Amino acid sequence: QVQLVESGGGLVQAGGSLRLSCAASGRTVSSYTMGWFRQASGKEREFVAAISWSGGGTSYADSVKGRFTISRDDAKNTVYLQMNSLKPEDTAVYYCAARPKGGDKYDYWGQGTQVTVPS
Repeated sequence: QVQLVESGGGLVQAGGSLRLSCAASGRTVSSYTMGWFRQASGKEREFVAAISWSGGGTSYADSVKGRFTISRDDAKNTVYLQMNSLKPEDTAVYYCAARPKGGDKYDYWGQGTQVTVPS
């Protein structure tokens, strides 16, 4: 079992930055692809970014490319999402998730952290 706990959310003005952290416990996640997802009020959860188990591959939703950066520190069993140039449409609950190597779905999810960018 893997437990994921997100932190770092909050209220930030448009154009500002936040760094989200996802701390994993219960098992090392060095062999997991880690992802960030978000869900705005009244909308479905959507993919934001992912980083491969090796750290060598990353992917991003078009809406965040060039503004968000995902990274991982396997020594700390932690994944980060650096969010710059935040916009009101980035307002959502952000979730961290883990997908085992070779797996086709994210098996473990955190409880989420709220990010609010007022318009």
